[in-house]
Amino acid sequence: MKLIFVWALLHLSGAFAYNPDYTNGITPSYLVYLKSDYLPCTGALIHPLWVITAAHCNLPRLQVVLGITNPSDQKERNVQVVGYEKIIHHPYFSISSIQYDLMLIKLKRVIELNNYVKLVKLPNQPVPVNTMCMVTTWGYNLCDISKEPDSLQNVNISVISGKDCQEGYKTQNIKQTMFCVGIVPGRRLPCREVSAAPAVCNGVLYGILSFADGCILRADVGIYASIFHYMSWIQNTIQNN
Repeated sequence: MKLIFVWALLHLSGAFAYNPDYTNGITPSYLVYLKSDYLPCTGALIHPLWVITAAHCNLPRLQVVLGITNPSDQKERNVQVVGYEKIIHHPYFSISSIQYDLMLIKLKRVIELNNYVKLVKLPNQPVPVNTMCMVTTWGYNLCDISKEPDSLQNVNISVISGKDCQEGYKTQNIKQTMFCVGIVPGRRLPCREVSAAPAVCNGVLYGILSFADGCILRADVGIYASIFHYMSWIQNTIQNN
C-alpha cells in the first residue's frame, strides 16, 4: 500500500495543476464535451455518428462538442459542434442504481475525423487488474465565474481488484459489469468535475465513470461501467438505429 501511495504522489502533479495555456493536442482526440442547459458530461466518440456516455447524465438542449480543450473559450479552433438525433439509455438503467449506467447518443451528422477528432477503440476482453488507464475530464477553476469548466486534466492510474473496491465502497454492490480505477480509498475531499469521465487503457475505452466519492482527478477510486460487458447492446443499438 505504501508503495502505491508514493507512486501516486509522484505521478499526480498534473491532476492538481491548473494550466491556463491551452495548446493544440492536449485533448484526447476521442473526448467529447456534452454541453447542456443543466450540468455538462463527458463522452467518448466510438463511431462517426455515435458517442457513449453515462446514463445518469441529464442533458437538456444538448450540444455535442468535439476537439475542444477549454469549453469556456469560445474562440478555440479545431472544434466541431453538432446536434443529436436521438439519445438511447440502456434499457435496464434506473436512476436508483449505478448498474447499466450507459447511454448512446446518435449525432445529427457524420463527424469529420481529423488530427483533433478520432474514434476510440472498443474492448474485446475485460480490463485486467493493475492495468494502467488514463482518466480524462474537465475541472472548474473556482476563481473563475465562468459557467463552463476550463481545466482539462488527465490522470494515469491503475485498475484495482473488485475486492479492494468493495472494501472502499461498502454501500455499493460492485457487479461483474463494473470495475474500479484509483487508489484504494482513503481520505476523500470534494471537488467540481465534469461527470462520466472515460477510462482509456492502452488506447482502448474500457469504462465510463458511474460513481465516485471524492475527486477522480486526484486518483480517488471511481466505479466504472465496463464497456466490454455491454458490447452486444452497443453493437445492436448502432446497427438498429
